[in-house]
Amino acid sequence: MIKLHKLNGDAIVINAELIESLEVGAQTVVSLATGNRFLVMETSDEVTVKVLEYRKKVNAESQTVNPIKGYERKNS
Repeated sequence: MIKLHKLNGDAIVINAELIESLEVGAQTVVSLATGNRFLVMETSDEVTVKVLEYRKKVNAESQTVNPIKGYERKNS
């Protein structure tokens, strides 16, 4: 989990394993594998650093994480 900040300054904690893409612009748009999207104040570089730090911690603890278990997309 990583802590980011919405545009109104409120903190939001996001599962870093579910981040699918980042859209760079005036604000960073974080798109999750669940279909949710969040506008955050952090730059894409700052989000990337937080995700890398999170992944280093997870790997150091030797945990296996399935990032989309239970969130698989259903074809309609």
